[in-house]
Amino acid sequence: MKKVFISQPMRGWEDEEILAFRNIIKMNLEKSLDDDIEIIDSFLQDYPGEINKHIPVYYLGKSIQLLSQADVAYFGGDWKNARGCQIEYAICKKYGIPTIEEWDDILIHTGENLI
Repeated sequence: MKKVFISQPMRGWEDEEILAFRNIIKMNLEKSLDDDIEIIDSFLQDYPGEINKHIPVYYLGKSIQLLSQADVAYFGGDWKNARGCQIEYAICKKYGIPTIEEWDDILIHTGENLI
């Protein structure tokens, strides 16, 4: 079973929209990857109240921890224009985590021996 990390823009989206998009991504991945997958739950809602500045940095740090568990990372939506997604993508490239990029409803596989 492959563990898949999903990176997607979240700023300006309602929680329900984010979760619906993630479900669509999961269904598309299950169809396109001839493999059992487990989605790493990186949709974070816990927020310690003591952080009142740089909240996005807090969530990015948590997502990077989860990214470390991934066999592959999926980048969807307008990820190229989202700061956190750009950072997660750079980490994948620097640390050799294979990636899948969404582009006009086509999955583009990058990295060595992805599947």
